[in-house]
Amino acid sequence: MSLDSAADAAVDEAILDVEQQLSVLFNRSRAVWKEAAEHVHPELQPAGYKLFGTIVRLGETNAQVLSQMFDMDKSAVSRQVRTLEEFGLVESRADERDGRARVLVPTALGLERARDVREANKSRLRVALKGHSPEDLRVFADILAAISAA
Repeated sequence: MSLDSAADAAVDEAILDVEQQLSVLFNRSRAVWKEAAEHVHPELQPAGYKLFGTIVRLGETNAQVLSQMFDMDKSAVSRQVRTLEEFGLVESRADERDGRARVLVPTALGLERARDVREANKSRLRVALKGHSPEDLRVFADILAAISAA
């Protein structure tokens, strides 16, 4: 076996390890999303939580953007948004640039609940990642971004 093939085999094996750990991470993420959704509102579903988190992160958006981002049917997004509005987490307003259009924005209650969840998640990650340098964490974030963009 040549040095190049040995290196390729080592990379392939490492990639399989990454794939396995991503699978574990995704499964754990689902559990964390479920827990976070329940913290935000006891009846909030994880799908609604993902949309809610995106609305909070963006500050304002519309249902069409959410539908495209999550590759979800517009009617499914509309149902989830309606639930978020009923729970007092999100409100729909006229778009300042186009009064005919509607934008979704988090309410004060929604921002408070999102902040609570973010603090809990940050604490969880701080415990899991303690001992790693800021530089290592930035490299890790860059690797995750590369995987997300693939």
